[in-house]
Amino acid sequence: MLLQDIVIGFAFYLIIEGLVYALAPSLLIAMARLLPTVPEGALRATGLIAVALGVGLVWLIRG
Repeated sequence: MLLQDIVIGFAFYLIIEGLVYALAPSLLIAMARLLPTVPEGALRATGLIAVALGVGLVWLIRG
């Protein structure tokens, strides 16, 4: 069951990434150009918030 959940999660990741590349490539390029100007601390904080939200959502759904 756990392996199946991991594979499903990875599949959703690929779907979302693919949609971004397919539907908004110019936005992705603009974000890639902007990324080096964002302070490392802000990137780290955003990443940690995203991880916490993801874990919280999984906890609520699987709880």
